[in-house]
Amino acid sequence: MKLSRLVIAAAVVAAGAASLSTSAFAQAKEQFFPLLSYRTGPYAPNGTPWANGKQDYIKMINARDGGVNGVKITYEECETGYATDRGVECYERLKNRPGVALIDPQSTGITFALTEKAPVDKIPLLTLGYGLSVAQDGMAFKWNFPLMGSYWTAADILIQHIGKSAGGMDKLKGKKIALVYHDSPFGKEPIPLLQERAKMHGFDLQLLPVTAPGVEQKSRLAAGASGPP
Repeated sequence: MKLSRLVIAAAVVAAGAASLSTSAFAQAKEQFFPLLSYRTGPYAPNGTPWANGKQDYIKMINARDGGVNGVKITYEECETGYATDRGVECYERLKNRPGVALIDPQSTGITFALTEKAPVDKIPLLTLGYGLSVAQDGMAFKWNFPLMGSYWTAADILIQHIGKSAGGMDKLKGKKIALVYHDSPFGKEPIPLLQERAKMHGFDLQLLPVTAPGVEQKSRLAAGASGPP
């Protein structure tokens, strides 16, 4: 929870500082944050504390500091249930509110759907360790702002850790490495990076999809456990 609060703080303060640098926002009395959340559905155990944390932090900034540089932060929560179509509906409903700062989609599927809309609407998409990994190329994706790395970053860290544990990256040659992944946009994101690493180091990459919601994975793990390590 400490990490979540630090991330929320960085997002709120960074967005506030950026927007307040323009005359339009400098004159505004309020700055609006759309809060897309998923308190319902199979992923609610993760979405509920995250939504609570964001609300609590905004309330604290307003109560303790009077907002950001004197500008009060307002927000409206919109429930997506982690569904892409509902996330797009939330975005369309909230994007024209005065003083809108950014959109934190809270879903890779929603991020994919909004990536083409953001440049047209000129609203930044902030993704914290998730989203569209290739959006790290800011020249191509000017309105996507991936912070704290991406799925590619996480996958690369895992492969380097496995290599280190094996005694060096050269020891990965001929090994079998499996990715048990959620069969959805976010689950598939690490695959291109792992495929490139497999080419580089000569390991056999096994891709084992798990159908959504992915709560029960034992049968898939057992199915992929056959064969030499």
